[in-house]
Amino acid sequence: MKPATVLNIVVVAVLLMAPYWLNPYWVDVLNSIGLYAVLALSLNIILGYAGLFHMGHAAFFAMGTYTTAILNTQFGIPVLWLLPLSGLAAGAFAMIVARPIIHLRGDYLLIVTIGIVEIVRIALVNNVFGITGGANGIFGISRPHLFGHVIRTPHEFYYLIFAFAAATVLLFVRLENSRFGRALNYIREDDTAAEGSGIDTAHYKLVAFVLGAFWAGMAGNIFAAKMTIVSPESFTFWESVVMFTIVILGGSGNIRGVLLGAFLIIGLPEVFREFAGARMLFFGAAMVVMMIFRPKGILPPRARTYCLDFLPETPKGIGR
Repeated sequence: MKPATVLNIVVVAVLLMAPYWLNPYWVDVLNSIGLYAVLALSLNIILGYAGLFHMGHAAFFAMGTYTTAILNTQFGIPVLWLLPLSGLAAGAFAMIVARPIIHLRGDYLLIVTIGIVEIVRIALVNNVFGITGGANGIFGISRPHLFGHVIRTPHEFYYLIFAFAAATVLLFVRLENSRFGRALNYIREDDTAAEGSGIDTAHYKLVAFVLGAFWAGMAGNIFAAKMTIVSPESFTFWESVVMFTIVILGGSGNIRGVLLGAFLIIGLPEVFREFAGARMLFFGAAMVVMMIFRPKGILPPRARTYCLDFLPETPKGIGR
C-alpha cells in the first residue's frame, strides 16, 4: 500500500474519532476548519486551477448564506432543502458579475473582485432590497433536519460539515483529473498558449468562477444553519483574505495543500490562544518565511504534462 494511501486512511480515522475525545469548544474549532476548508477548495478552482487572482470570494459565500436565511425565515423552507438553491443563487450572481471582467488579468482582476465583496457587504448593511435585515442581519434561522433528527450540537454539526467536506474533496479530485481540470491548469500556466491550442479560455474561466461560487454558496447554507443568525460582519473583505491565504499558503492548485492550509490558518491561532498578544506576530513572521523559502506553498501542485487533446483537428491536405 502506498504511503499516501496509508496517511489518508489514518487522517480519516482520526477525524472520525476526534469528537469522542474533544470537548465542544474544540469540536466547534474543527467545524470552523471544515467550513473554511470547503470555502478554500471552492476558491482553489478559481485561484489554484484557473490562476485567476480572486479576492472577493466572501461575496459568493454571503449570497448563499443570505439566500438560505431569507427563504427559511420568510417561507419556512427546510434548510437542507435550500442547499442546491443557495449554490445556484451564488453561481448566478457570479455569472452576472464575472462575465464583464473575465478578460482582466492579474492585479486588475484582483482589484475588481475586492470591489465586488465590498459592494455586497455595503448593500447588506444598508438593506438595499429591504429583506436582508440591514446591519442587524437575520435571526431565527432553523436548524437542519436529517432523517427526522434535528442537528443542534457541535458534535452533530461536525459530522454534517465533514461529510460535506469529504464529498467536496472526492468531487474535486475527479474534476482535477478531468478534461475540464486539465484545461484550467493549462490556462493557469499560460493562457495565451492555451488559447492558441484551441481552448476557449474565456469560457473556461467563467465556468471556473461560477463553479467556485456555486460551492461557496452551498457552504453558506451550512454556515447559516450552524449560526442561526447572519449579519454583514461575517462577510467582510477580511474573510476573503483568509480564504485567499489558505489557498496560497497551503499550495495553490493542490487539494491536500489547501486542506493543510485550512488547519494551519484556522486551527493554529486557537491552539496558541494563550499567547494572544504575540500569536499574530509569530503567525505573520511564519508566513513571510514561507513565501521566501516555499513561494508555491507548503504542498505545491505536482508538475503535469498536458496532452494536446484541445487542439482543433487539422484540415485535410495540410501536413502535420
